[in-house]
Amino acid sequence: MNLHEYQSKSVFAKYGIDVPRGIVATDGESAQAAATELGGSVWVVKAQVHTGGRGKAGGVKVAKSLDEVKAYTEAMIGDVLVTHQTGPVGLPIHQVLIEEGLDIQNELYLSLLVDRASKQVTFIASSEGGMDIEEVAEKQPEKMLNIGVDAATGLQGFHSRTLGFAMGLNKNEVKLLHKAMNGLYQMFVNEDAALVEINPLILTGDNRMLALDAKVNLDSNAIYRHPDLADMHDPSQEDERENIAHQHELNYVALEGNIGCMVNGAGLAMATMDIIKLHGGQPANFLDVGGGATAARVTEAFKLITSSEDVNAILVNIFGGIVRCDLIAEGIIEAVKQVGLSIPIVVRLQGTNVDQGREMLASSGLNIIAESDLTSAAKAVVAAAA
Repeated sequence: MNLHEYQSKSVFAKYGIDVPRGIVATDGESAQAAATELGGSVWVVKAQVHTGGRGKAGGVKVAKSLDEVKAYTEAMIGDVLVTHQTGPVGLPIHQVLIEEGLDIQNELYLSLLVDRASKQVTFIASSEGGMDIEEVAEKQPEKMLNIGVDAATGLQGFHSRTLGFAMGLNKNEVKLLHKAMNGLYQMFVNEDAALVEINPLILTGDNRMLALDAKVNLDSNAIYRHPDLADMHDPSQEDERENIAHQHELNYVALEGNIGCMVNGAGLAMATMDIIKLHGGQPANFLDVGGGATAARVTEAFKLITSSEDVNAILVNIFGGIVRCDLIAEGIIEAVKQVGLSIPIVVRLQGTNVDQGREMLASSGLNIIAESDLTSAAKAVVAAAA
């Protein structure tokens, strides 16, 4: 689960990580009031969306008057921000963060993630923070530093000294870096984070180190342990179909093909998409209905699949282990009738009572093609989609 920048910074502050003063606004008037409260003569207006690359896409503006604060805010609110990470669809802007202007002397990069290869929580740092960090990583990889933290000992002084001096920081700046890294590490562990990124981590003219930007991704499997963070979830920043799927305990990811997929089990779903591609087709989605596929869940799955106008054929690949194949077939027939599907549906069943299930599908009178093996099913659905 992703957090907005202002939400991430509120969690940062809880762990002693210094952040700029900022106030969230939802319209031009509240943005002006926020800027007035913050004081100063320069403010930054930041669109609050779950994506990186906001600056290059026009989602971050420096305002030098209250009128500019209002104008930039009104231009952003209600608009859609398209970045290289969002794709052409973009993400809606419902609020902005008004922050104080700062005397930035240096920009660093600092992030924390789980390195599965070393089985450690690992810091990644660079002296080249800012909007072009991806380019730095690609063209100057030697400037991207990393160091793992042993879970048994936690963060130690040598971790921050190693990264700090390698980035060219002086003794006092390394102390500030250690404070930021310590807070970041404690937050990462305590809040069950999957990724935390500060880009840039800035040094100011008055010798402060602050997180100018903040990106936090939380482990969704552990979010039940953090109801305060769960309340920060913003469904408007996610695909509507994926939100609906979550409500019905379905795992759905929209893709760009024309063959809808409904499968039980993530591994089987991946294999099903692979074999569709192998035979020249393009999957329109990843959809795992889970081991206990019921008629109601199958019905919702069909609704999700057909909500895309690009889908013109569907492949259902179900292994009847926990649930018998005849009950699955009954659910498929009921769902097809309820949804009113007219596009061809190819069904491959295996497992308990598979013969009864196939017979029920064959005698249903619906536009359902029953296949006995996955290769035949994939070929049939690719042909039907074409």
